[in-house]
Amino acid sequence: MLWLAAAFFLTALLYASVGFGGGSTYSALLALAGFDFRLLPVLSLLCNLVVVVGSSIRFARAKITPWKGALLLTGLAAPAAFLGGLTPIQEGAFFLLLGVSLIFAGLLLFVPRSDTDGEATKIGRFVPLAAIPLGYLSGLVGIGGGIFLAPLLHLVRWNSARAIAATASLFILVNSAFGLAGQLLKNGTALLVEAAGFGLPLMVAVVVGGQIGSLLALRLFPATAIRALTAILTMWVGARLLLAG
Repeated sequence: MLWLAAAFFLTALLYASVGFGGGSTYSALLALAGFDFRLLPVLSLLCNLVVVVGSSIRFARAKITPWKGALLLTGLAAPAAFLGGLTPIQEGAFFLLLGVSLIFAGLLLFVPRSDTDGEATKIGRFVPLAAIPLGYLSGLVGIGGGIFLAPLLHLVRWNSARAIAATASLFILVNSAFGLAGQLLKNGTALLVEAAGFGLPLMVAVVVGGQIGSLLALRLFPATAIRALTAILTMWVGARLLLAG
């Protein structure tokens, strides 16, 4: 359990420092540790919630969140996340989808960030359509979806980097809550009790790691280096998961 808590701490620190929750990597780490795959999305989504709730509040208080666009994206994704959580999935398909998602997410972290308020590309108007499949994937495998959404928003110059980070944080928060509701309706609330009881040390680890990541990491290390480390961690865990399967 000690190595797993340390891995969760490091994951939360890195992911929070670039505005994400880390749910996909939490699920993969639990899978590599040999836990029941039905428990993975529940505990990962719980960890997501405790990591991003603080950053979402801070973005809102600082008036960084672009509410009109952010609420449109989350409003489209949330019902899909709930349906994803409800969808039955076999263990092999779950691990395959999770591993591929992790590798793809790691590659997306290398997408350059839009640090200015430049004019959005024409394709940017269709971005809300992507929120629906991202929401579904979030609920299905226990991720927040922000790690996929943010690079897409940067590619189309949807808004400034800070506004995109705030949007991704809210997106993860809402998707995690709706995906968790779907998972519990599918597998029963007893899974929540089991996840909360077993996962309390892991949730403490991600709370501490997430706070350090969001408050200190970007002040101590270059953002590009942190994103590269996060990408490497994500792809390594995804590859390990696929090879183990």
